[in-house]
Amino acid sequence: MSSIFEGFLSTPEILEAFSERNFLDAMLRFEASLAQAQADAGLIPEAAARSIVGTCKIDLFDVAKIVRESGRAGSIAIPLVKALRETVGLFNKEAAGFVHFGSTSQDVIDTALSLVTRKALNFIEADIRKAVTALLALSRQHAAVPVLARTLMQPASVTSFGFKCAGWAAPLARSLQRLQAAGNNALAVQLGGAVGTLAQMNGKGPQIMARMAADLKLRPSAFAWHTQRDEWVALGCELGLLVGSLGKIAKDISLMGQYEVGELAEPAEPGRGGSSAMPHKRNPVACMVALAAAQRAPQRVAALLSTMAQEHERALGSWQAELAEWPGLLMSAHGSVRSMAQALPGLQVDTSRMHANLEALRSVLPADAADEWFNPALAQHASALAHAQADVVEALLGQT
Repeated sequence: MSSIFEGFLSTPEILEAFSERNFLDAMLRFEASLAQAQADAGLIPEAAARSIVGTCKIDLFDVAKIVRESGRAGSIAIPLVKALRETVGLFNKEAAGFVHFGSTSQDVIDTALSLVTRKALNFIEADIRKAVTALLALSRQHAAVPVLARTLMQPASVTSFGFKCAGWAAPLARSLQRLQAAGNNALAVQLGGAVGTLAQMNGKGPQIMARMAADLKLRPSAFAWHTQRDEWVALGCELGLLVGSLGKIAKDISLMGQYEVGELAEPAEPGRGGSSAMPHKRNPVACMVALAAAQRAPQRVAALLSTMAQEHERALGSWQAELAEWPGLLMSAHGSVRSMAQALPGLQVDTSRMHANLEALRSVLPADAADEWFNPALAQHASALAHAQADVVEALLGQT
């Protein structure tokens, strides 16, 4: 999933989570869990399950070969299951017939996607917390610092920088809460067999599903969700909202950091934000990553929504299109939140420049307008609101 253009807009953790090797390993975890659950239910011999579980080790397989063969097969599951049967058969010929028993390609792929997505969401949620914590600290520290508010990209009246930071933090805290709820709904075992009825499980499907869910630490699903993608796509929509909220923060910081404004700056460090042609520049690269994600995520979310009208019991093209969009959405989401989580704790706030910009506007206004718009009571009111909103956000963060 990596490329020279994707890598710096994402994170090593997400790129690794969705690597070919890691995804195939998650598929093998499904196959091992399926075999053991079926043996526990008396559906397949225990000896066969032991052979299958013992063979579901990624080091035993040629990952590159399986990926190459998936193009011709139309699914990554087909060459993987073929390789697993062949490898199991080398050690226990009788057990090979019980590999992937009663399951279907979408079962293993969707469950593997749930497993790697759970890991990705853990990374994302941890960085949301860091970003919100940093914003709350800024909000309390600068609650009484007056700054020029801007509406329609023009100077307006006075607010407080702390109030502005609390306003940035609130949507992130709400996103964290919604992501956790959506993840709890979406991250489920997929197990339906050929057409979702688990016909080959001899009535033991629910028992096997429960055993696998406990083993894989995923939610058991009452029904197969092969073509019922609402909970899965809802999680994608929440990721899109998160990226949009981060993009808003990045847009504001980058505008306030323009040289002519000079109120904010991303933290400086060697090798970061420089220009090859203009050494005086200090580019806001964290904002750049977040803004790039905010421009890419809406198309990916729209693609997920467009794939929901799936045919009958198994989709022809829609599910495959959905799969292709999903890793990119998570890569953008984590790239965005990681960039802001790293930049916000060290955000440089130039309070003297904020004051100068306020005074520059005050000097060109009629005296009565200046007195009305820049009344110290307004700044005090914004300061009180900053503390109140920070308290609300902190309480919300504590609930997640």
